[in-house]
Amino acid sequence: MNSDIVYLRAHEPMDYQTSITWRNDDLIWSQLGGCKFFVSSAYEKKWIEDAIYDSKNIRLAVCLKADGLYIGNVGITNIDLSNRCGMVHILIGNRSYWNRGAGTESLQLLMDYAFRERCFHRLEALVLEDNISSIRMFQKCGWKEEGSLRETVFKNGRWHNQIHLAILETDYFQMQNS
Repeated sequence: MNSDIVYLRAHEPMDYQTSITWRNDDLIWSQLGGCKFFVSSAYEKKWIEDAIYDSKNIRLAVCLKADGLYIGNVGITNIDLSNRCGMVHILIGNRSYWNRGAGTESLQLLMDYAFRERCFHRLEALVLEDNISSIRMFQKCGWKEEGSLRETVFKNGRWHNQIHLAILETDYFQMQNS
């Protein structure tokens, strides 16, 4: 897949200096599953180091093609090799690139890698019901809504539903051929 805006790369040790600002951004936390917790630079540095050496999950940096600026993360966790499936996560942490196509391209690049290179059969994602932009991004990329998980996330003093989305390799390749 050719991308106009972004490319994916492995994390580098110094990425934590950028990603720590995203972890401590209340607006970003409001869009993610789970409650906010405070993250120190040391904690974030270890998370990046763990991502670098993690051979069981796929965790990648999203960077701008124009200048290499690190703007987000994408990945696949909970990988089940027997059933060739995993859980997708995406975060465009640099808010200057929200609603500008960077998330869509990042997801498309990750799907291309997962289905063409790693032979996944199915990818899944959970998105907060209120995060309409993310739900639309997944749907634009061919994902189907499979249901709603009621009151699975407690944050900001109330319970939130999550939307369960998925895409199969057959859906992906049909979309590529049309």
